[in-house]
Amino acid sequence: MDRKVTLYNEILMGHYHSPRSYGMIENPDFIIESRNESCGDVVCLTGMIRSNVLGDVKYQGRGCIISQACASLLMEKVIGKSLDVIEALTAEDICTWAGIEFGPNRLHCALLALQALQKAIKLQQH
Repeated sequence: MDRKVTLYNEILMGHYHSPRSYGMIENPDFIIESRNESCGDVVCLTGMIRSNVLGDVKYQGRGCIISQACASLLMEKVIGKSLDVIEALTAEDICTWAGIEFGPNRLHCALLALQALQKAIKLQQH
């Protein structure tokens, strides 16, 4: 598949129009908000951690198709995963899951939720 064909592919559009794990968890173990100051995108994650595993995570946010679709995509991929696996995720993983190679400016949007989640996990471990 040519991953550079279009900026907004079917994977991203599907997640943007039908987000997975959208909302807030009551009494979460963590709440974290992340903003992309250059464009105004925002994601807020709430999650539950049990025995070093992300038991549940939800997000709310606003912003471009990329930031919101990648947040949804990430939620779908990380629920039930160990914290070590989540901490090891990279930009390449997000690009692979999204089926697209983001340019430098759009990569910031695509990574907004991942960076927030990894920060939340680090804060929980200390």
